[in-house]
Amino acid sequence: MTAIFITGTPCTGKTTIASRLNGHLIKINDVAISHDFVLGIDEDKGYKVIDIEKLSEYVDSLSQNCDELLIFEGHLSHLCDGGDKIIVLRVRPEVLESRLKGREYSDAKIRENLEAEALGVCTAEAYDKYGDKVQEIDVSDLAIDEVVDLVEKIINDEVTCPVGEINFMDWLISHP
Repeated sequence: MTAIFITGTPCTGKTTIASRLNGHLIKINDVAISHDFVLGIDEDKGYKVIDIEKLSEYVDSLSQNCDELLIFEGHLSHLCDGGDKIIVLRVRPEVLESRLKGREYSDAKIRENLEAEALGVCTAEAYDKYGDKVQEIDVSDLAIDEVVDLVEKIINDEVTCPVGEINFMDWLISHP
């Protein structure tokens, strides 16, 4: 069948959108933890260090051996093999900042994620691996139902949102 990867910087709406789609939802972070793909904790940043190679092999095997629509959700999904379509959710950094603060992220973690979003890190990594299979959506001003509808249309090949339309670099320049 088809494996859809929903990815993006933390707080872009991946979980909310993926959970509303019609398909079998697989949360990448849960897979990494439940299958013991965690190598340790990054002492400086407090992040779990994931064995991407093992995670990728597992995700790819699920993708190849399934006869239903699989929705893989998580900011590491685009690093894994097996995706048929990769959808990157993007949010303007000023909107993202308030969401990250709402989750009580540290100032350093907020800054790191804002810079990653402004630079389009998830999009660049996904495009490097998947090329034209990658679509990106600026969800900053869209309601949840609008995003779900757009993602469903991408899945069904009714619309495309090619990489390169979204640019948040001005934020990075104005927030050194």
